Amino acid sequence: MDARSGASDRLTAFGTQLLEAHIWLREMLEDLSDAVDDYIDGKGLPPRDLRAHCLTFCTALDRHHKGEDAVAFPAIAHDYPELRGVLATLRTDHNQLDWLMQGLRKVLDALPDEPDPATSAKARQEITALSAVMLTHFIYEEKKIVAALNALDVPEWRADPPAFLLVDD
Repeated sequence: MDARSGASDRLTAFGTQLLEAHIWLREMLEDLSDAVDDYIDGKGLPPRDLRAHCLTFCTALDRHHKGEDAVAFPAIAHDYPELRGVLATLRTDHNQLDWLMQGLRKVLDALPDEPDPATSAKARQEITALSAVMLTHFIYEEKKIVAALNALDVPEWRADPPAFLLVDD
């Protein structure tokens, strides 16, 4: 391995880690969506467990976005000022996703022990909206900033990965 290859491997890590975090968050949302579907079908988790599952997902997504806003976006803006408009759009998306998560939590907090058509429809609507915005946001973000993240050299991120790169098991 030559020095150039080693540097390339090092530089691609942050973009790759972002993609891994997005895959993990997509899987978490898919699991939550499946659990809501099971509840609506009269099987699966009780509302209390759905709320806990939602809290876990929402906390992970919130941690990811707050980490991007506080750490990743300022670093990218510093080195790539031409991406500041993209970063502003992504921050707006973060606010919208936060609002959608609040709506989903409210609906899940109101779920009765046995599903009824009105609350079931609202739960499905909330999770569908959150999923649509989150997936669109991730695709846009991946297209626009992964290359910039791959080019960043931030030694402290390698030693202590920031929240936006973390994937919990």
